[in-house]
Amino acid sequence: MSDAGRFDQVLEGLADPYRRQLLLALIEHNPQDDDDPDPLNIHPEGDDAHSKLNIYMGHLPKLDKMGIIEWDEDEDEIIKGPDWEEFEPLLRLIAEHKDELPKEWFEETDTD
Repeated sequence: MSDAGRFDQVLEGLADPYRRQLLLALIEHNPQDDDDPDPLNIHPEGDDAHSKLNIYMGHLPKLDKMGIIEWDEDEDEIIKGPDWEEFEPLLRLIAEHKDELPKEWFEETDTD
């Protein structure tokens, strides 16, 4: 994949508030495991089935396929993936300036 295509993929990985929050959480806490299987506290037993479906059928598989994370669905463990290094500089930049960015960039929105 070209550098421009890969950059587009990096931006796609960051295009959703849940994915941004999850990836920012992985900067400091790798892995996100049984002690904290869902760093954003969205559990399958929760009350928003649409969000859970998006997470477990959309966001986590997407990030896993992109190589940003490795997701062990059976163990409910999320770790940095083989392509994490390509994303980390941009993630660290976002983390360092998060207070200067619009807070809406980090809040869940209802997207259909």
